[in-house]
Amino acid sequence: MNNIIKNIEDAQLKQNVDEFNVGDTVRVHAKVKEGNRERIQVFEGTVLKRQNGGIKETFTVRKNSNGIGVEKTWPVHSPIVEKIEVVRRGKVRRAKLFYLRGRVGKAAKVKELVK
Repeated sequence: MNNIIKNIEDAQLKQNVDEFNVGDTVRVHAKVKEGNRERIQVFEGTVLKRQNGGIKETFTVRKNSNGIGVEKTWPVHSPIVEKIEVVRRGKVRRAKLFYLRGRVGKAAKVKELVK
């Protein structure tokens, strides 16, 4: 039974997932359906966490909108997510950046990774 489920999940995985990590600033291009029309909406922010693996893998992005923190969580392999574009790489030492929720202004920034 597990082999059947695994085969179905493997068939639904995206082949070209962009490489990004926690702390990176990303632009998520998501499909939004309004009535009978469909358009692409861009959400840009810092990746707070990545969870799970395989078909159930999700990531959370946080941005500041008019002084209010907004977080959205998307499945990596969802057909709603058109593409994930990395704007800048972040230098972090943690897997989950929940401490950014309590910070505002420059304190909420993540240092850029310089290679």
